[in-house]
Amino acid sequence: MKVIEYRPAPDEFAWTFGGVSPVRSVQPGEALALWTEDCYAGKVRTEQDLVSQVCEFPFLNPQTGPFYVDGAEPGDTLALHFVSIEPATDVGAATTVPFFGTLTSDAQTATLQDALPELVWLYELDNAKRTVTYRAKSAELTLELPMDPMHGTVGVAPAALEARSSLVPDSHGGNLDTPEMRAGVTAYFGVNVEGALFSLGDGHARQGEGEACGTGVEVAMNTVVIVDLVKGTPTPWPRLESDAHLMSIGAARPLENAYRVAQVDMTAWLSELCKVDRMDAYQIVAQAALTPVAQVCNPIYTVTSKIPKALLPAAPAYGGIHAELRAQAARLR
Repeated sequence: MKVIEYRPAPDEFAWTFGGVSPVRSVQPGEALALWTEDCYAGKVRTEQDLVSQVCEFPFLNPQTGPFYVDGAEPGDTLALHFVSIEPATDVGAATTVPFFGTLTSDAQTATLQDALPELVWLYELDNAKRTVTYRAKSAELTLELPMDPMHGTVGVAPAALEARSSLVPDSHGGNLDTPEMRAGVTAYFGVNVEGALFSLGDGHARQGEGEACGTGVEVAMNTVVIVDLVKGTPTPWPRLESDAHLMSIGAARPLENAYRVAQVDMTAWLSELCKVDRMDAYQIVAQAALTPVAQVCNPIYTVTSKIPKALLPAAPAYGGIHAELRAQAARLR
């Protein structure tokens, strides 16, 4: 398998999905070995580097890409299989930012509260032990947390000539911030423009569901991803497939609408896979779906509908492409 290596220069990052010329072309079946910068564009290195002082809005969540996929057309589905996602540094940073996050006022939920304190926590990463180390600021408390690398932002160019900030999730993907976007998973995105124009970034060494403070343990990443294409099959919302689960991701605000979008898409997907009507598929969702909240801090929230594959008939999703890509990934490693 051909592996294309790409590391963007500082002036080559994309800050939107859509509206950006591709940096490389890739054929379906090829792999990319990529480096991505952290969400702060590498500017938070010490506990004194406050985001409001060292970062410039909207230049957050720099994206590596976009990549033009030969043969991708509207109505197709782009399949991205994450072979590996590995921190490219031994230190990650989590921060609080004024009026950003789940447990503070923001522009859409305005109150008379003052902003929470702006702070930076640095986490030591141990790739051998697969841990990230938290140290409290107010007491002698140290915790070793399991490392669980993921990408917060993955997506394609939106339809209708739109350019969307890399801080925003929607049907094109974008800033989904789901911990499910990890190694071993295949992500599916509906193609909206010729070439798909996908990009990724915003690596987290780990993140709790909901991303309560607005950041994970933010790190630069070395990522290997196999690119493939499912012709003539649309995908209305981002979907994920692991060895154990099928997942649909909904993005909306308020939170219950993000839940609804994810569950409606999962209902449609199960109706197709199980060859039952919408109401029967609705019952499967009602009785079997897990619904982890990905994040409740971005301008639009994201929720995941998650169904164990062991409960379903053997009919594979997208013609079994996940299993094929897993086999290719094993040979690649």
